[in-house]
Amino acid sequence: MSRIGKKPIEIPAGVKVTLDGNVCCVEGPKGKLEHAVHANTEVAVEANTITVSRKDESKLSRSVHGLTRTLVANMVDGVTKGFEKKLEIHGVGYRAAIKGKDLDLSLGFSHPVVVTPPEGIEFAMEGNTGIVVRGVDKQLVGQTAANIRKIRQPEPYKGKGIRYSGEKIIRKAGKTGKR
Repeated sequence: MSRIGKKPIEIPAGVKVTLDGNVCCVEGPKGKLEHAVHANTEVAVEANTITVSRKDESKLSRSVHGLTRTLVANMVDGVTKGFEKKLEIHGVGYRAAIKGKDLDLSLGFSHPVVVTPPEGIEFAMEGNTGIVVRGVDKQLVGQTAANIRKIRQPEPYKGKGIRYSGEKIIRKAGKTGKR
């Protein structure tokens, strides 16, 4: 039995969970999420808990059991608390600004880079160089933050670029002069 998969998920007050066939829908104060549950797992809602079980003992069912439980638990956390990823911009003259809903990045290119948030994602700023990506879908928040980071990845010589908050960049030594 999966240690993670057999844990029940507590449903907080204000969260409504509905099952329609193999689609699990979670609705809360921050929004609404839907997820198609794998065919080898069953989700049951009783009173204030959600339990995930597998239909058989095949290798696929065992591997999907814990994953399904974690995805449903992330949906419940997302509609109650939400998720966020923080990014930092390092480099002389590198900065970001929010224009409407879009994120306007000046990263040393000959043109500004404009990032439009997908549905359900919002951007916030911490100073000129701190970006916060917020949303209810954990996967979408992480993917959006990764897409922003990919625009100007941190380079190993001076460390310039966009990095996750707290990320360590392994620095390389530069060229040595002639002797």
